[in-house]
Amino acid sequence: MANVFAFAETRNGELRKIGLEAVTAARKIADETGGKVDAFIAGAPGVGAHAEQLAKYGADTVIVVEHAGLEKYNPEALAATVAERIRGGAYRIAIFPTSALGSDLAPRVAAKLGVGLVTDVTAVNLDGDAVIVQHPVNIGKVMATVKMTSQPALIGIRPNMFTPVENPRAGAVERAEPVGDPSASRVVVKEVKLGSSAKLDLGEAPVIVSGGRGLKGPENFKLLEDLAAAFGNAAIGATRVVTDEGWRPHSDQIGQTGRLVSPQLYVAVGISGAIQHLAGMRTSRTIVAINKDKEAPIFKIADYGIVGDLFEIVPVLTAAVKEAKSRG
Repeated sequence: MANVFAFAETRNGELRKIGLEAVTAARKIADETGGKVDAFIAGAPGVGAHAEQLAKYGADTVIVVEHAGLEKYNPEALAATVAERIRGGAYRIAIFPTSALGSDLAPRVAAKLGVGLVTDVTAVNLDGDAVIVQHPVNIGKVMATVKMTSQPALIGIRPNMFTPVENPRAGAVERAEPVGDPSASRVVVKEVKLGSSAKLDLGEAPVIVSGGRGLKGPENFKLLEDLAAAFGNAAIGATRVVTDEGWRPHSDQIGQTGRLVSPQLYVAVGISGAIQHLAGMRTSRTIVAINKDKEAPIFKIADYGIVGDLFEIVPVLTAAVKEAKSRG
């Protein structure tokens, strides 16, 4: 029997999709072994209102920690509180998101517990008493299989790799107190700057339309914005060259030194396919590449390739998507 801890990430008091993905992944493991799932959610007073939704996606128990000092991400207080809970919970696995927050929190918790941590996980299974995970290495060119024997094993899952699935459970709510006084933490987050509130987060977007140097200038990203708007559930991404040139904000960068994404559909427009960019998106479910160079490396990993002038192809594709959407 393997009991699993799932960290349910929030932002501005709202439960993030990656939080439901963590609970879904935990539920799958627990069901295979007859274990239970404890979802952990923390934030300002009122964050516990999300307990019902966490139960809907498979949490047997929802541990709620509410404190005004946790309204913004509080690395010291949250790491101490999460570590204490995991230490006393007899969990075989603890699941975190490989997000900006999770990538900071999970190593802190692992250090406090003195256990192993593997991030950017794309698959997880149990083999006897060992936890077997997969994650990309060598700039995404190799998928490594790692055997974790530490008790518990801490993992960070890559966004969009575990599709949230409803699997209702009782979701008993357990109220808990933070360790120490969060308001007295040495590290204080004063402000969290986000992109436009209307922009879909790259880590959660089911469709990403991404552009590279082939667009020739920042004004031509309007073509991609129109295509993304036609899909209706798409975000805009970019290569490092594009963001370094100031054509797009650095928050849009996808690649080894940017965001790691795994959308259902990735449309690469005017992107040659440098290995640093491929490292950030090669685990996308379906990849469509549009490039005038038929020898571009991006075509080697693309499921569908269109060779031609993007300035002619993208408007036609946008019109086709709009027509398809109109037909339902």
